Amino acid sequence: MAAIKTLYVCSACGATAPKWAGQCSGCSAWNTLSEQRTAVQGPGKRAGYAGEAKGSKVRLLSEISAEVMPRISSGSSELDRVLGGGLVHGSVILVGGDPGIGKSTLLVQTLARLSADYACLYVSGEESGQQISARAERIGIACEQLQLLSETSVESILSTASVHKPRIMVVDSIQTLYSEQLQSAPGSVSQVRESAAQLVQYAKHSDTTVFLVGHVTKDGSIAGPRVLEHMVDTVLYFEGDAGSQLRMIRAMKNRFGAVNELGLFAMTEKGLKQVSNPSAIFLDQQMPEAAGRSVLVTREGTRPLLVEVQALVDESHISSPRRVALGLDQNRLAMLLAVLHRHGGIPMFDQDVYINVVGGVRITETAADLPVLMAILSSFRDRHLPVDLAMFGEIGLSGELRPVPNGQERIREAAKHGFKRIIIPAANKSRNMPEGIEILAVARLTEALALY
Repeated sequence: MAAIKTLYVCSACGATAPKWAGQCSGCSAWNTLSEQRTAVQGPGKRAGYAGEAKGSKVRLLSEISAEVMPRISSGSSELDRVLGGGLVHGSVILVGGDPGIGKSTLLVQTLARLSADYACLYVSGEESGQQISARAERIGIACEQLQLLSETSVESILSTASVHKPRIMVVDSIQTLYSEQLQSAPGSVSQVRESAAQLVQYAKHSDTTVFLVGHVTKDGSIAGPRVLEHMVDTVLYFEGDAGSQLRMIRAMKNRFGAVNELGLFAMTEKGLKQVSNPSAIFLDQQMPEAAGRSVLVTREGTRPLLVEVQALVDESHISSPRRVALGLDQNRLAMLLAVLHRHGGIPMFDQDVYINVVGGVRITETAADLPVLMAILSSFRDRHLPVDLAMFGEIGLSGELRPVPNGQERIREAAKHGFKRIIIPAANKSRNMPEGIEILAVARLTEALALY
């Protein structure tokens, strides 16, 4: 009989310690060690991994063929974009997001489309079969060929999968699974790590594409050990505002494609519908001219997007004026205001400044510097910018406009949506400029401020 041993496991990194401590020695996080009782295995071989190293041998990298891995289309161009072109055989994809954001709905819709051509298995550890069937009927999808299993034991799941041999399998969710080899409760660090390890091993050996649904904590990160994201091939995050129909799925890690790709969906009564023209959603073409708004040509992954940046500047009645940025880095906003004062001669030390990116999109690239300052100046002067004007550009600490990548694609995207003028850094101007749009190339911030 296996002996019972008490260990203290870090919920952030999964490191173990023989006794409790306030700070984890592995990741230096505070108050993350929790007590767990586990069964100590004997010196024998571990089940499921025995004999694996016996057949391994060293090979030269030049002897291994670099063939393009075949992909399976998910039936959704937005999901295929985020995955890098489709599903890869034997890949493990971790999908995280807030409760009710649409993770299960998206995966049920995906498996329903794929089940017509491939054997698909949906494993649910949270919902019953009746609940999943009711959801499928409510959103109007046909699931005649989709196989369903309600189970939380990872050994039972793998045993069933070895019999039915699905090509695509969804496990909803990884925090509800447990392994019979451990005595800790489901959802603990050791159980999540062990269950994921067995599912990853099964996917690699059987060439099965496995989706793992992960819960998120209150700070937005996937619950469980951090090593979970290192074990899988792709990490997708579902984002969106609870009061909006727009849903965004973003690739934070992808071994088979580009990271930071963005897929857009709209939540409707019939489930998630892909958005083919996202710029039309982020821009309100019917809105009348108003001060404090500018149009940014940003880039998410391989796709240019047009989003609206709004600013509100108001006189502050407190000693420390407020700086609020929604969708942008607040520290960068403070830096831009300092550049505006130093090189533009416009002080903001007695003004409250509020910045918002319409649509809930979070902008991380520096191309938003110029639109942010132009929107702030428009609100401060109470003078609206032309509705057919777009812009992009990074602003340096010395007041210069620095070039940004893929300037030609951004200009073409603005011209496609009917914009007649665009402000760009002078270094982004080239001979092959699109027709039908006026290029306003500026080299310094003072030149841009003097335009309007």
